[in-house]
Amino acid sequence: MLQFIKDLPDHVVGIRAMGEVDKEDYEKVLIPRMEELVRRQGEIDYLLVLETDVQNFSAAAWFEDLKLGLKNFTKWRKIAIVTDQKSVIWFSDMFSHFIPGQARGFHLTELEHAINWVSDEGDFEHSEISIDEIKEANAERSSNVNQGPATEDL
Repeated sequence: MLQFIKDLPDHVVGIRAMGEVDKEDYEKVLIPRMEELVRRQGEIDYLLVLETDVQNFSAAAWFEDLKLGLKNFTKWRKIAIVTDQKSVIWFSDMFSHFIPGQARGFHLTELEHAINWVSDEGDFEHSEISIDEIKEANAERSSNVNQGPATEDL
């Protein structure tokens, strides 16, 4: 079952997942909220409080999740997943490397922190580096390659 979380800033869609989650939950709860948010602001800040095992999502629900993610791929700004499942927290943190926005996993005890993080509308701290800077850094590293280890009395 998916439930909409109220009392969040207007730019955040919050969903609580518990028990069994199926396609109908996506169609009636999550997708309409996401579509409305994208129409209104063009980007997505999403809080998911996952109080059920990911195995409790039906195959059809996973398919809806995939479709939703791909349809809005460039619109994800922040995704906060709150759960007690360590593997989901790890995956959420790693997922950030594959989407244009940011994704973070939080433990259930960090719910307030997750809400604050996903609600913050501040600019991202994306660092940028030029190709020349990368080449320069690699050249500096490779210039030390054949020097061998530093000698030191142990």
